[in-house]
Amino acid sequence: MSDQVRPIDLPAPQALARELAARLPAFQDIAWTGSTGSTNADLLARARARGVGKPWLLGTHLQETGRGRAGRPWQNRSGSTLMFSCAFDVHLPAVQLPALSPLAGVAACEALRAVAGPGAAGLCMKWPNDVQWRDAKLAGVLVETTRNPGGAEAGYTVVIGMGVNLIDADRLSLALEREVADWSQVQAHASHIATAADLVCASATAWHEAIQTLESEGFGAFKRRFDQVDALAGRKVNVLDKGAILLSGTACGVDDHGRLLVQTPEGAKPILVGEISIRRQA
Repeated sequence: MSDQVRPIDLPAPQALARELAARLPAFQDIAWTGSTGSTNADLLARARARGVGKPWLLGTHLQETGRGRAGRPWQNRSGSTLMFSCAFDVHLPAVQLPALSPLAGVAACEALRAVAGPGAAGLCMKWPNDVQWRDAKLAGVLVETTRNPGGAEAGYTVVIGMGVNLIDADRLSLALEREVADWSQVQAHASHIATAADLVCASATAWHEAIQTLESEGFGAFKRRFDQVDALAGRKVNVLDKGAILLSGTACGVDDHGRLLVQTPEGAKPILVGEISIRRQA
């Protein structure tokens, strides 16, 4: 990290909640805590208990039982990661719900690019929704849904959670044995200094608007936007399941359902689930 780049300082939880409430008038409930088990789990439990008046936002300085993709445990230390979740009502057929995952990643990447400015074009998204700084993971996104009480007409609650690394890229890269990025690296190329509230407000607003577009226009409206942030385009990839290679080919965008397309000798194969590994070039 450059000596000229200061990491983002997290304000006290109540102060951050007040600032977010002033800047996000469309959100009906905003809270920020010193610690919790999982912001996603907290909002899902509330939705299942007949919670109304969405959208909601819940953030925390310390997440003690967080989960990543495929239910992997995920932890942080206070102040090192910006962690928050948003809950929205959605009215979509069940078959369209998987599109929410890449949708959340596209919207988050666009939002962080907007905050950072044109000097941070290295922000991109690895399908389904990891936000990267170049080839290093900067932020993880977790999307979960639950059916609202009241029958089919009540729709679903979608909870989108994100953790943005603010510091510790070097330590995390060493511990995880893979490249990890943090916001201080992005900030070194950004056009202005961002605050924690800037990142949260931009992402929450982008998710809200994206869900409304998905409901009215379908995921096809996002294909060109996906192409603008796609970290995998034209790259050789393996599709993995529990470490085993299911498929190899060249990533070539997404289809109208948000599925990754992988070009193989047999044609383009749509991928709905699986871990994507970029193949090393000889």
